[in-house]
Amino acid sequence: MSERMLRHDLVVRGRRVLTDGGFESCEVAVADGVIVAIEPLGTGMRGHDEVELQDDEALLPGLVDTHVHVDEPGRTEWEGFASATKAAAAGGVTTIVDMPLNSIPPTVSVEALEVKRLTARDQVFVDVGFWGGAIPGNTRELRPLHEAGVFGFKCFLLPSGVDEFPPLDAVEMERDMAELAGFGGLLIVHAEDAATIEHAPHANGVRYDRFLASRPHSAEDVAIAEVIDRARRTGARAHILHLSSSDALPLIAAAKREGVHLSVETCPHYLTLTAEDVMDGATAYKCCPPIREAANRDRLWEGLVDGTIDSIVSDHSPATLDLKDPAGGDFAVAWGGVASLQLGLPVVWSEARRRGISLEKVVEWMSARPAALAGLARKGRIALGFDADLSVFAPDDGFVVDVARLHHKNPVSPYDGRALSGVVRETFLRGERVDFAEPRGRLLRRDAA
Repeated sequence: MSERMLRHDLVVRGRRVLTDGGFESCEVAVADGVIVAIEPLGTGMRGHDEVELQDDEALLPGLVDTHVHVDEPGRTEWEGFASATKAAAAGGVTTIVDMPLNSIPPTVSVEALEVKRLTARDQVFVDVGFWGGAIPGNTRELRPLHEAGVFGFKCFLLPSGVDEFPPLDAVEMERDMAELAGFGGLLIVHAEDAATIEHAPHANGVRYDRFLASRPHSAEDVAIAEVIDRARRTGARAHILHLSSSDALPLIAAAKREGVHLSVETCPHYLTLTAEDVMDGATAYKCCPPIREAANRDRLWEGLVDGTIDSIVSDHSPATLDLKDPAGGDFAVAWGGVASLQLGLPVVWSEARRRGISLEKVVEWMSARPAALAGLARKGRIALGFDADLSVFAPDDGFVVDVARLHHKNPVSPYDGRALSGVVRETFLRGERVDFAEPRGRLLRRDAA
């Protein structure tokens, strides 16, 4: 039977569909949650549900965000699985991978992972995977967690901000890397050097320049050099989280040329916000590592374009309004984290188009590359055999951010009041519209990905 005569579950038609060949005029057919046909526009494939894109709309693969702090259970008032996955879907994100903190318990054992899965089950609106954690004393837990399906292991090289997730020192990190190298595991690292920060100026008070001085470029640079050295020695796979310091780019590029198994991400806030624009007391901007100078931001974009930086993910790290200390505005007191899960695509696209960077590249950095990092072999592309995770995006439409209208549990964001380009109008998860009436997301395992 021809494709024209078959009746698929869903057919989407549009003049701008982002396939492996770039934007094309075509029809995409879905059956049993999977893309089964991509044909030229006008083929006339039939579906039980048929979607005709408007002239100003593009069909994109759902984004994959591998750096999300959901915080449930234990700190569900910060963010929960229902609120986080609704925010993700509203922002065109169809897969998230949850960090092992700031939930209680943290995901540092198989038992804690099962608590996470039981909590998340039946309340997620997009697909959700889990990172494990590497902390002092849990080296023996790493292989069992890997076998239980986590996508890799996060560690800190300085205090994390929560007592139940302590940092590794360099010797402990190398020991865990050697363990992971034995079964192909991935270590993802919050790379700031504790000693460098200990000797930096203190961040007390409302002045942002003091906070910035308390987390200098050199803290990242020293820690990244340590990660590279230990990955070189062990042969392990290592990933640098939320790169903020552009000073580290030459070191990273050299390590990659040498063949060290290293990948790097950065985040929307480092690519769009600048230290010069942060007013004193504006603690919604506080994150660690910090938002740096405009010239640093420009060099991060250069690192993306030349391939030194691999991907863009949110590092969605929410907290309750009181923990951001809006009344006192003290950067030493406020929780460090930017909530942006729902806003990542328009935030990055707004800045990218200003720089003449294509939407195709933005989606590669925010979908295909994070999927590859986590080994999500059926996510991140509109291609045959891939999950039909799709986003209808109007790149020329715009809106002004109103934090009260976001699905994030707490209405605090540095993007509040910011005019952005690009509107996510509809999201599909495995070929079904995400309508927030029924959670249809699945819990993902590394070995089934």
